[in-house]
Amino acid sequence: MLLVKPRQAKGIALGAAIIELGISVFALTQFQINADAQFMFDVAWVQSLGIHFKVAMDGISILLVLLTTILVPLIISASSPAFSKGEEAKAERGVAFYSLILLMQSALIGVFTAMDGFLFYIFWELALIPIWFICLLWGGENRAKITFKFFIYTLAGSLLMLVGLIYVYLHTNSLPDGEGWGGARTFDIQSLYIAGANLTSAEQTWIFWALFIAFAIKMPVFPFHTWQPDTYTVAPTQGTMLLSGIMLKMGTYGVIRWLLPVVPLGVQEWGNTAMILSIVGILYASIIAIMQKDFKRLIAYSSIAHVGLISAGIFSLTIQGLQGAMMQMLAHGINVVGLFYVADIIFSRTNTNELSKLGGIRNITPWFATMFMVVLLGSVALPLTNGFIGEFLLINGIYQYDAWMATFAGLTVILGAVYMLRSYQKIMLGETNALTATFTDLTFNEKAVLVPIVILIIATGVYPKPLLDIAGPAIMKIVEIINVPA
Repeated sequence: MLLVKPRQAKGIALGAAIIELGISVFALTQFQINADAQFMFDVAWVQSLGIHFKVAMDGISILLVLLTTILVPLIISASSPAFSKGEEAKAERGVAFYSLILLMQSALIGVFTAMDGFLFYIFWELALIPIWFICLLWGGENRAKITFKFFIYTLAGSLLMLVGLIYVYLHTNSLPDGEGWGGARTFDIQSLYIAGANLTSAEQTWIFWALFIAFAIKMPVFPFHTWQPDTYTVAPTQGTMLLSGIMLKMGTYGVIRWLLPVVPLGVQEWGNTAMILSIVGILYASIIAIMQKDFKRLIAYSSIAHVGLISAGIFSLTIQGLQGAMMQMLAHGINVVGLFYVADIIFSRTNTNELSKLGGIRNITPWFATMFMVVLLGSVALPLTNGFIGEFLLINGIYQYDAWMATFAGLTVILGAVYMLRSYQKIMLGETNALTATFTDLTFNEKAVLVPIVILIIATGVYPKPLLDIAGPAIMKIVEIINVPA
């Protein structure tokens, strides 16, 4: 990207992202539906430390890789033309902007495919660097202070995770031959699973918290969420889309892949506490979202509520809860990118996201009104949209764990409808005013982003079976690992 002419940057970045999408779709067509890790690439990296460059995809990984490669072309398409034409300085900065997006995509795919603990950590940290620069260079007011807080929060959590992984790694040399490397230490994921499960309950407890805090910050889960609303609001729209649509899935994926199987006793002892924090986050974020006057901040708090439900479903340790978490990760990624793009369109035409200053847009923009409504209905989990199947399975899984917790977690359905439908009412309904009277309908480029999102919302809501089938065997394997010590 750094070698191309500035005015070609967006086109080349979009072309690269579409090629990545084509590769991931081809991988999906070759994928065998079972619990095995497939398409494995394994090369010794630092052999003396048992570190391998080992990547592969099972049913959990391939769906998140697919989500990443679907959303990145849409995020690039949604970027402002000011980056690719206009003043030469802006065009030059555009090259760096698209380079950072593609670097971010590389790191995200690395996180979702790494089968070596050290490699996972490397990709985890690598994903932080481009998004920090995107927020710092193209963000809004107070961006330096806000992005610094985000950086420190995430880095602190990452270091905790690294310490936890190293502690488990140091116990892999005690594994019997055939389960490890016959006395040699290794960061291989299966060896970490076996070594972690063999640790005492006290050891697993502190490793649980080291890993959980790192993942909880990334998601974010209450009370580790305080960096999120400000960062989402101040970041450029494409940065917010990357953060909310894909990057927070690193946290939920980390819990499923690296927390539950590595420290099953720690999960059984402290999973209930993690679930309570998740449900408190659902209620807290939903109530604050209802009170928001800025549409972008409202979406940021709604994201905390949705992720809280995903986290609670994971800690139910049920097949339905984990299946629902996978479905909701995909649905949330698509829906939240659509919502933030809607907010960007509104801001680009009116220069405000304040709900009280808007109104009547539906009267003059039939395309925009329809697209916005479909994305919103997916977000509030209307049946036959992508949000419904995930929320249904999540609440089902939590109910199997505890009926009262399911009752409180289920309030997200009601509260979500309140803040989303009220925001639509204030933005789109009523009479136009001086600010919205000149609001124009969607351009061709805007339709090119929103139409695929709407198609995905409806298609995966009407027929989610292929996605459930792909993730099913890998989830069953995770559940079996967790329940072995019980």
